[in-house]
Amino acid sequence: MSLAPDNSELLARARGDLRMGLPTVLNDGLDSALIASAETLDAERLADLRKLNSASVLAITARRAETLKARPYDGDLARILIPAESDINWIRSVADPATDMDFPMKGPFASERNGGAELHRVGINIAKSARLLPAVLVIPIREGAAFAERHGLTALNAGQTANSLDSATDMRAVANSRLPLEVSEAGRVHVFRPVDGGEEHYAVEIGQPAREKPLLARLHSACFTGDLIGSLKCDCGHQLRRALSLIGGEGAGVLLYLNQEGRGIGLANKMRAYSLQNQGFDTVEANHRLGFEDDERDFRIGAVILKQMGFSSVRLITNNPAKISMMERNGISVTARVPIIVGQSIHNRDYMAVKARKSGHLL
Repeated sequence: MSLAPDNSELLARARGDLRMGLPTVLNDGLDSALIASAETLDAERLADLRKLNSASVLAITARRAETLKARPYDGDLARILIPAESDINWIRSVADPATDMDFPMKGPFASERNGGAELHRVGINIAKSARLLPAVLVIPIREGAAFAERHGLTALNAGQTANSLDSATDMRAVANSRLPLEVSEAGRVHVFRPVDGGEEHYAVEIGQPAREKPLLARLHSACFTGDLIGSLKCDCGHQLRRALSLIGGEGAGVLLYLNQEGRGIGLANKMRAYSLQNQGFDTVEANHRLGFEDDERDFRIGAVILKQMGFSSVRLITNNPAKISMMERNGISVTARVPIIVGQSIHNRDYMAVKARKSGHLL
């Protein structure tokens, strides 16, 4: 019997460590490195880390590198050499675009082009999964496992971690209860908890939908600003209420409420993106300046939950073809698309246009 955590459980621990400013250790065969979040690292710990190895670099995504005019020799990322005289403010200014417009000439930046970048890539993806800015300090070390044990740090196998981050997360149904709703008194809410320790997701089931027939369903990504406080910058709240109304009107169906705020980048990064939009960038451009892709959501979560609930085909309430293709690729047949065009106003007119033009939404 072993009480030790497996790599998936260690990954959950590493996310928490990075969010608190602690580094974590990545091991990949003979190579080991310390990974620290550029967003949460403080000056004191940075000074200690730099004493370990002068060959540390700041790994950023190719999207962020494009903004900074840095060379992403590794394709999807750039390994930025850190000048000896740089401090924590320099690192944060590279990672965070908040001051890009005030200080546009941040470079020139020198990028590392020799050696492998797999540990850097895994580090960035862990930061993304922790809803942090996708920028990490990477410090090569020797005997990573022994180093981690000596300093009480979390140590991860890089290959196993990459596979975990790339795989659909298994879900565990943890609780459900009847809940009368405005759209139907025959409501029931199911709570699903990812086995990797991630955020919980919810299924709002109305009526008693037949498992052998196509289910009227909506995959709705959480939107604190639109769903809860009435933001006029998006159509999310309107879509949520219309989808529930459609399902309630039919008397049976499921709305999945997936905790993937801000197209999967988290609320803090979403607010950073909004700040950039206030400077004149559109939704996609703002995400890219932060270092993210257009859409970082994982709709495989929806397929996993629907299968667990016993469904294999849906009539999907969506304007987003990506949701349809993701369902189909993950074993859920989409027999029909139900459009949901609501909530357009002068405040989100440009946002809606970008969704159609750049993200392929059918509006």
